[in-house]
Amino acid sequence: MSASDPVADMLTKIRNAAQARHEKVDIPVSKLKLEIVKILKTEGYIKNFKKVQEDNKSVIRIFLKYDEANAPVIHGLEKISKPGRRVYSSYKDLPRVYNGYGTVIVSTSSGVTTGKKAAEKQVGGELVCTIW
Repeated sequence: MSASDPVADMLTKIRNAAQARHEKVDIPVSKLKLEIVKILKTEGYIKNFKKVQEDNKSVIRIFLKYDEANAPVIHGLEKISKPGRRVYSSYKDLPRVYNGYGTVIVSTSSGVTTGKKAAEKQVGGELVCTIW
């Protein structure tokens, strides 16, 4: 568990829970994590999520999604920007993940969004993570 990078910790928890075929995973709440989870939901990588109050702590409960063969829909999650090395990109240079099958999440001046939406709005920003 990395105290210096809570987003990387969240991605690792989701990746491990999906590989272990868990139904749900709980993650401590933050605004950035909540925005990333909302994107995961709208892009179809998770079933659902909700904020839960447990033992005086707020957590995001994420319900993982599996296909017909009980394989996880999330094949990979990878953190791009790290605390020691931030990675920024203009809207023209946003990376494509698996030739458009994956999603890149970008933290822009107008909020956290996917790479496609950032390119449409013509805003660049910090590359947070990729999902495929």
